Amino acid sequence: MPDTNKHEIEYFYSVHSAFAYLGAAELNRIARAAGAKIIHRPMNLGQVVRAAHPDGPAKRSVANKNYYFGREIERWGEHRGVPFKGGIPNNHRNDVTLANCVLICVAEMGQDVNQLSLALMGAHWAEHMDLADEDLLRAAIDKIGLNGDALLDRATNAEVLAQYERNNDVAIERSIFGSPTYFIEGDMFYGQDHLELVERALTTSYAKNWPLI
Repeated sequence: MPDTNKHEIEYFYSVHSAFAYLGAAELNRIARAAGAKIIHRPMNLGQVVRAAHPDGPAKRSVANKNYYFGREIERWGEHRGVPFKGGIPNNHRNDVTLANCVLICVAEMGQDVNQLSLALMGAHWAEHMDLADEDLLRAAIDKIGLNGDALLDRATNAEVLAQYERNNDVAIERSIFGSPTYFIEGDMFYGQDHLELVERALTTSYAKNWPLI
């Protein structure tokens, strides 16, 4: 069942998602202002998207891809003051399971997952860091004062991997179709361009005349 606590933001995303990165700092600001806790649910974005869109992104036209993954990112980056190196990192399609699982570990340990999540996204998009590279990942974790060796070791634990799979299963069950997706009291908000609505929902719920996911 979806979490029904108005003081929690359930946050489904992948650490390599450009649109999650675009909204990350603003999400953190909104949560701090509202006294709300962000519940991080890193997921396997490819798996979730394929479940929601069996035909996959191949059906998108070139113009659609250029607009959505080019101009939209460029404009929103400028609008939110979020730095981008430009273009899609060459390593963008590498497996980010380890990085996502590190975030699960940090959240479980009660450490600052908001800070680490933003730092890793920024390293990927502003510096084109390979999130699948263990040495680079360790250095990025150490840089913000966390223990890279311990977290990388913990991230491969069967329990953590099982939690990652549960995140994927829940995302598919709730018909999530992209990253980032936020839930407030079971109400779904897709896309960082809906953060203004997320902020309002933390204080005043929207009317619910449609079935919730």
